[in-house]
Amino acid sequence: MKTTLGVSAVGSLVSGLVAAPAAGAPSTEIYPLASAATAAEVAAFWLGDGGANLTNATPYDVQTVVEKVFPGGGGGPDAKPGMVEPLLPPGSATGNDKVPAASGKVFFVGADGRPHWCTGTSVQSPYRNLVATAGHCAYDTQRLTALDKWVFVPGSSAGTAPAGLYVGKQAFTHYDFTMYDDYDRDYSFINVYNGVTASPAGELTDSGRLGDNVGGQGLAWNQPLDSSTDVFGYPAGPNPDGTRPYTGETLETSKGRTTAAKVPSLGAEELVAVDSPFTGEGSLGSSWLLRYDKSSRVGYLNALTISVADTDGDLRHDKSFSPYFDGELSGIYDAAATQWTGSILPA
Repeated sequence: MKTTLGVSAVGSLVSGLVAAPAAGAPSTEIYPLASAATAAEVAAFWLGDGGANLTNATPYDVQTVVEKVFPGGGGGPDAKPGMVEPLLPPGSATGNDKVPAASGKVFFVGADGRPHWCTGTSVQSPYRNLVATAGHCAYDTQRLTALDKWVFVPGSSAGTAPAGLYVGKQAFTHYDFTMYDDYDRDYSFINVYNGVTASPAGELTDSGRLGDNVGGQGLAWNQPLDSSTDVFGYPAGPNPDGTRPYTGETLETSKGRTTAAKVPSLGAEELVAVDSPFTGEGSLGSSWLLRYDKSSRVGYLNALTISVADTDGDLRHDKSFSPYFDGELSGIYDAAATQWTGSILPA
């Protein structure tokens, strides 16, 4: 197998690591985010000055809204259904929180040089170090490289990092998305280092593995198109009744049933859609969870928002849409789930 590794540095990434797939497996492209030597600098960028860059980050607005979504399309199972079991978060048995601890925001610096965020989700993996989000919330479609200073903050609220901040090491995307702008493959899995917290003096402390701290959603693929799903995200658009705007500071939830969809403006024909009040900026990366259980706060990630559309002018009837999770996605997950990371701090 021949691989080519690009040069990586904080804020300057020039190419990805393209891994030749095994027979029958999808093409997987790996983009370095931060090395062990530079990860502490990335953490300091976000946690310094009392978390000013976290507070000042704005919702990512690249490819957020499209005009038309059409029913139907070619998406659907390509093999037998499959699942990865979820990892319960600490204290899940108490059932004292209705929203998943595994949800949070991914922060990064965009092509405009400013800090932005999308929604992300901790997903169960052997090393408990995996985050899922939209592909273009990890890969910069404007500069054709990985997004800079990428981190995950579970339970993020008003710029805080209550469960620690997790610096991304590398992002796994589908070759067809990064090479051919195929939005039917607009998803990414990111390995993160152990979390860190910062003292008032700016000293970093290792807070352990992501999954150990917040648990991890399961993963499901090749599921029926007509599935009931719970959607969790940080939308920053208006509420469905227009009484107040979503602020993007708290995790919101909605529920719907998925249908097949296609979006000609993206050249995407294998999507799924769900009626959702999550509109506009901040919705990107929102998790769609199959069989979500409120008492344990876990379910199975079965889709994630890559864009939204107002189909009839009524905010209550907006649609969010996602790539259909088939066997190709499970191949990208398998490649990412086998990667160990560890701490960014000296032993």
